[in-house]
Order: sequence, then structure tokens, then C-alpha cells
Amino acid sequence: MSTLITNIAELMTQDLEHRVLKDAAVVVEGERISWIGAAADAPAADDAVDAGGRALLPGWVDSHTHLLFAGDRTAEFEARMAGESYSAGGIAVTMKATRATSDFDLTRLALGRVAEAVSQGTTYLETKTGYGLDVEHEARSARIASTVADQATYLGAHLVPSGQDPEAYMDLVCGPMLTAVRPYVQWADVFCEEGAFTAGQSRRVLEACRDAGLGLRVHGNQLGEGPGVQLAVEFEAASVDHVNYLADKDVDALAGTWAGWDAGSGTGERGTVATCLPACDLSTRQPLAPARVLLDRGIQVALASNCNPGTSYTSSMAFCVTTAVLQMRLSVHEAVRAATYGGALALHKDKGNDADGERAVGSIAVGHRADLHLLNAPSATHLAYRPGMPLTYAVWRAGRRER
Repeated sequence: MSTLITNIAELMTQDLEHRVLKDAAVVVEGERISWIGAAADAPAADDAVDAGGRALLPGWVDSHTHLLFAGDRTAEFEARMAGESYSAGGIAVTMKATRATSDFDLTRLALGRVAEAVSQGTTYLETKTGYGLDVEHEARSARIASTVADQATYLGAHLVPSGQDPEAYMDLVCGPMLTAVRPYVQWADVFCEEGAFTAGQSRRVLEACRDAGLGLRVHGNQLGEGPGVQLAVEFEAASVDHVNYLADKDVDALAGTWAGWDAGSGTGERGTVATCLPACDLSTRQPLAPARVLLDRGIQVALASNCNPGTSYTSSMAFCVTTAVLQMRLSVHEAVRAATYGGALALHKDKGNDADGERAVGSIAVGHRADLHLLNAPSATHLAYRPGMPLTYAVWRAGRRER
């Protein structure tokens, strides 16, 4: 079954050529994109959709979420808005509620959050464990995450539960807990921050998870300058996320990881993506991550929602894009690219076509997965020009129309 989407006013491909096509059309065949070009040259298809002069983008790729949780942290949010500073301790509140929730309800809650994200144009997403924090509940979270998200990340190193000895908990995270979650996850993460895990503890987690065959990510430099970025670079992590407080040496280190990468061809030695989480920055009243500085140094940047109950209870990637344009000094094209191709790069899903049996996400190109986001606007500029407006008109996820 093939579908022609035609009468597209603006097609922002976010492919390696950064093409923006006018009066364009796309053909979707099954789960894949089979043709792109001028609407006047479009081939016949089994079905046709008139885009009505709207803009078409790749679906958002949300590379950092925490969707497996129960409970409510409204009181914490209100206190923070009244002037209290953010600390990692609120994770324990969510842990207690999550442990007390049945498998059925935890799955239902997560699926509801995924549905909310998809309805706003997100077509590929990652989610983490990290609210179970013992072997039984981390394994359960990993299993559920593997069924509700496109990729799953092990975050047993989110916080040391109250009353537990930190070193004994490290033994658990790097031993039985890691073994229990390993069948369900592709990645491991560590919250390397004051009040969470030290540089030494984070190093131990990263070593154990690397040896177990997992890809690596790091929560780093969120609450102050710290070792997170340096550890991420040392361990060749796929991404370091938050990056609010960066010393010159951190920017230099991240830039160095991309020295062997050819952005024009998408080839060479990939580096560590800097993932910015602007919705979280606003909620915690931290300075926004310096995305402009990072991009200007040749560092690949992703935008992600960080959807979680304590510091960023939103899955709106459009909100993140709007914030990046209005307050982080990115162009619309740069912000959309960070929220699509950048996320795919952070998740190692930026490559793949019919020839190798894999399908890339985060960009619109022949052979890539048909993840498409049609805006109720003639151009992507309206995401920033009309902030807060519900501009998602239609969504295709792996070729299937979801909205």
C-alpha cells in the first residue's frame, strides 16, 4: 500500500543535505519513504493525502524521557516556584509511588504518556528505568519500557535509596540489577551530579555497563560544573544530557569528539551528542544550556523533553523547539534539526535504508522510516512565531497514520 502526500508548502527534510523543498510531495510505501520531490513530478500511488499547503517535518525524536512512573510531585513543583532550589531527592517520592503500582497500571500510565507525545508529533522515543531502584522493580521497569518505547535505558544509578549504604547499592547496580535488566535495554545512564553519584561511583557504573555490552549515556553538568561531561567523553558515551554548566574544558572536550566526523556526509567517527533539555531548565530555574556555543564549536546537539514527574512534566517537543529559538538563539532550522536528526544521532538511529535492512529516523529521505509530522501551518517557522499553539495536524509513525 502506497500513499502520496502532496501539496506540501514546505518540506524540511533534515537530511544530510539540509534540504527545504517547496511545493513538494512524499510517497510512503509500507513503513518506508519511497519517493521525495516536486509535487508536479509525483508518481501515482494507491492513496493520496492533500497536505493543503501545510509544512511537513520529520517526526520528533525524543532521546531522553522518564515515562515509567506513578504518583504526583505537584507540591515539589510549587515549592520550587516559591523559591526552593532543586535537588535530586524528589526521585525518592516517585520511587515509592512507582513501586506500589501494579504492572498493568504502570504500563497503562506509560502508554498514555507515549500517546500524548505521538499526538504532538513525536514518532520515536527513548525512556529510562530509574524509579524502581531495587532489582525487582528495576527489572520490571526495564521490561515494561521495552514494550512501550522504541529504545530503553537502564538508570539504576539515578539515586541511592534512603537508608541504603552507597557502596552496597553500587554493588547492586553493577551486579544483580544490571544482570536483571540487561535483556530489555540498549543503553545505560548515570546521574553524575552532586546529591546523586560521584565521579568515582559514576565511573564504576559506566565501566560495568560498558563491559555488559550496553551503550552509554550520562546525566551531567545539570546543577553545576562537574565531572559528567569529562566522563562522558572518556567513555565515548553516545550523549551527555543537561549540560547547563560547562567550563571551557568541557566544551573543548566535546568538540574534540567530533573532530573526525564529516557532518556533510554523516560519516567518520561520531562523537558525544550534547542533549539540551530546555523544559527541565525552565522548571528547575537553571540557566538554559548553551546550545548556541555548542553548535558554533561543531558539536552535534539534540533537544529532548526529559518528560518526568519532578522537573519536566511535558512531552511537548514543540515547546522545546520554541524555547530553543526564542531563548537559546538557535534558528528554526537548527532547533528542528536538534529535535529530529539530533535525537536520532544520540540514539544511533541516524543511519539505515533499504540496502542494509535498517531504517533511519529523524530525517526524511528515501529508504528511511516514514515518520512524518504535518503542521497546521505553511512553514516550520510558525513553531516559534506562534508559541504555544497546537500546530500538529497529522502524524505518521512508521508509515501508519496516528493522527
